[in-house]
Amino acid sequence: MKDLGAEHLAGHEGVQLLGLLNLYLEQEERFQPREKGLSLIEATPENDNTLCPGLRNAKVEDLRSLANFFGSCTETFVLAVNILDRFLALMKVKPKHLSCIGVCSFLLAARIVEEDCNIPSTHDVIRISQCKCTASDIKRMEKIISEKLHYELEATTALNFLHLYHTIILCHTSERKEILSLDKLEAQLKACNCRLVFSKAKPSVLALCLLNLEVETLKSVELLEILLLVKKHSKINDTEFFYWRELVSKCLAEYSSPECCKPDLKKLVWIVSRRTAQNLHNSYYSVPELPTIPEGGCFDESESEDSCEDMSCGEESLSSSPPSDQECTFFFNFKVAQTLCFPS
Repeated sequence: MKDLGAEHLAGHEGVQLLGLLNLYLEQEERFQPREKGLSLIEATPENDNTLCPGLRNAKVEDLRSLANFFGSCTETFVLAVNILDRFLALMKVKPKHLSCIGVCSFLLAARIVEEDCNIPSTHDVIRISQCKCTASDIKRMEKIISEKLHYELEATTALNFLHLYHTIILCHTSERKEILSLDKLEAQLKACNCRLVFSKAKPSVLALCLLNLEVETLKSVELLEILLLVKKHSKINDTEFFYWRELVSKCLAEYSSPECCKPDLKKLVWIVSRRTAQNLHNSYYSVPELPTIPEGGCFDESESEDSCEDMSCGEESLSSSPPSDQECTFFFNFKVAQTLCFPS
């Protein structure tokens, strides 16, 4: 078996890969949420006035649904979670502000990761997320988050290590490249991100644990040996590795169980006023008999445009509150809701 030295990888992008790995290892601690702050959140009991793990986890699941809705890549979601956790571990946040902070984390991450054409507008994200805050609230909160994180928003995350480790393995193995599914590994990482405890793990360790568990299921001795060399090069000690691998294994077992409500399957709840609902095209929330479409006919875009009323601003506008009796709740799948927000 090949050694994991750069001299044995010349001509196979080895020098660049190991150089990048060393850079990631140097940077990872700098972009980790403060462990003391995360521990304070973990120790907080659930009540209406303090931020507890359940509220944080629920917000991350909302971010995942938001990222899925707008077609954002995994990197955007993972970076948004990193920004969110770094800020929550640094500041004492009231639950009523969490929705606004979550939306801001998503928008900040999207502007870093996504192409300009794929960055959702603040207005659309406010409408879809139902965060009950205004564009000016978002702008102010983005400034606060950026300042508190010293404008260091582009972080080295577990996803960076996962991609790099995966590439290094493919450079060394003689087995079929499709045997180790990166999509599956990314999905498992997102499941871990939905739990606060994994924000305390080093990104390099979390990524290696995911790969190790997947390789064990494949029963590949060659891949396992390569991972051991990666672990040695990354200077990950056995105690730390086995501790987090056990937690990751439990998380994935629960995530794959039938009882688990996976974030990807979470239905989007869109709350609109009666006035807005009346302006929606009937076909969006009912199934009438459709007339034959005449040739040469065109669709009037004005029929599907929904009116958006201004939301109240100020601190109270950032808090979550149940809909009044003047509001209606509609349940749409992602495709239908996307049609509503972006009429063709």
